[in-house]
Amino acid sequence: MAAPRFTDQLNAQIGNEFAAHHQYLACAVHYDALTMPQLAAFFYGQALEERQHAMMMVQYLLDTDAAVEIPGVEAPVAAFEDVVAPIALALAQEKRVTEQINGLLRVAREENDFASEQFMQWFIKEQVEEVATMNDLLTVVTRSKDDINAIEDWVARERGGDAADPTAPAAAGA
Repeated sequence: MAAPRFTDQLNAQIGNEFAAHHQYLACAVHYDALTMPQLAAFFYGQALEERQHAMMMVQYLLDTDAAVEIPGVEAPVAAFEDVVAPIALALAQEKRVTEQINGLLRVAREENDFASEQFMQWFIKEQVEEVATMNDLLTVVTRSKDDINAIEDWVARERGGDAADPTAPAAAGA
């Protein structure tokens, strides 16, 4: 069984992941409304990824016989001043999630909860990738903010096929 202090914080993180899901949906809709299908698709995909992270955490709690509590989330920011703002918000969000994930790992270590510590390792690796992706995207969009076609071309070229990560934790409902 996972340490109660860890499971309490993991339940809170499930809410954070669903909030990120909602925020990325709002970003996707913003780009869809601007007829930027590549950025819209990118953010729709990010939204699904955040939901999947929440469901991985749900499955872990189920697997460790811990109570699962799905917290409510606040409404996302849905109005943006330009094409750069959603990505700047997304980068700040990913940095915040990185701090949250690091905090969960810290709690697992403090509680000598080795299984939970091991579970969190994948999320540590994932956050490095998420921050790097948003950082790169922010750089490109800031540089090309007056050339939407250049942004769309870059996103289309760089998105590549996202193959399933065989090291990812199982997700509930998958």
